[in-house]
Amino acid sequence: MRDPRACAEALLAAGVELAVVKQGPKGVLAVHRDGRSAEVEPVPVEVVNGLGAGDAFGGSLCHGLLAGWELERTMRYANAAGALVASRLACSSAMPPSRRSTASSREPLPERSNALSLSIPDLTAVRARHPEAVAEAAARRSRRPLIGDSGRLMIVAADHPARGALGVGDRGLAMANRADLLERLCTALSRPGVDGVLATADVLEDLLLLGVLDDKVVMGSMNRGGLAGAAFEMDDRFTGHRAEDIARLRFDAGKLLLRIDYDDPGSLSTMEATARAIDAMAARELPVFVEPFISRRVGGRVRNDLSAEAVTRSIAIASGLGGTSAYTWLKLPVTQDPDDMGEVLETSTLPAVLLGGDIGGSPADQSAAYERWRKALRLPTVQGMVVGRSLLYPAEGSVEQAVDTAVGLL
Repeated sequence: MRDPRACAEALLAAGVELAVVKQGPKGVLAVHRDGRSAEVEPVPVEVVNGLGAGDAFGGSLCHGLLAGWELERTMRYANAAGALVASRLACSSAMPPSRRSTASSREPLPERSNALSLSIPDLTAVRARHPEAVAEAAARRSRRPLIGDSGRLMIVAADHPARGALGVGDRGLAMANRADLLERLCTALSRPGVDGVLATADVLEDLLLLGVLDDKVVMGSMNRGGLAGAAFEMDDRFTGHRAEDIARLRFDAGKLLLRIDYDDPGSLSTMEATARAIDAMAARELPVFVEPFISRRVGGRVRNDLSAEAVTRSIAIASGLGGTSAYTWLKLPVTQDPDDMGEVLETSTLPAVLLGGDIGGSPADQSAAYERWRKALRLPTVQGMVVGRSLLYPAEGSVEQAVDTAVGLL
């Protein structure tokens, strides 16, 4: 048998632009005329019927090329599509669908045969019967740099439910419907200019299984122990992703919440745990986004102080935590007076992103938030935004419109 790469070179010499060499149990090799190449492993399945597998491969290859995907992602997609058809008795009816039910206009990277063509209603069955599919999907996910070609970062956040914070405006349980939340996230992730998602393990693993995290920045939420409204809310323990989890799953960054109440001893425990988490992330060369606030209880509820002085103090405290700040980013609110942000951000040289927060439930509140973000995004240390509820559950218009408006601010 001739060497696969020699075969590819021979095809290129004959004038083709992309040479694809199938190698059966050894996977597939693709070599482009411009020098790019990708060699991907096979997707293991129990072969039931080989009819149509090549058609599925070829059709999916064309789909990836026309969609402008990276070569490796295209070949993994085509490889998995062929494997899916080979694992089913049918031929044309076994072809992978475009997964419209996820509300995503991008064809996601398929999983192995037991998780291919997943829609949201399939998630529970896959989790029950094939829990290993999560790790397999994480291992196959194609990755990208933290900062892409635009030089800006647009992340959609959905880590609120794990703190019991399910409300949006006057809708107390808006985020409680998981299928609805996933539909909204898939829609947001499909929009141009959206770089990735921040969430807890359960949400990120659903998105992994749905196949919508390829070439996206995936950010794990680390401390969710400070349940909203609890007496121990300021003792915000690290009940979410650990640094080792983020590294094991090949995620791209972590995020932690640091609220400091000078009258609550629980804040000291959170500060110390935050410093150690920063160290653990830095040891793995993983970025960590620290979201600091000066907070206090008002009428039994924790309120974040957004005055210029309070935000300045929170930045100074957060920037100094840990044995190194080399991998530390700041995730910051816009001050009550957006014109104060320029002076506030002089407190640190660390890169920063803006957070959305709960902006209120009216269209006027939404418009005012856009204007605050627009002003702050002009500042040199601000590299982007991490926004959740106000985009996923907009006061006015669709998710698509809200996300596109926010991206336009960048």
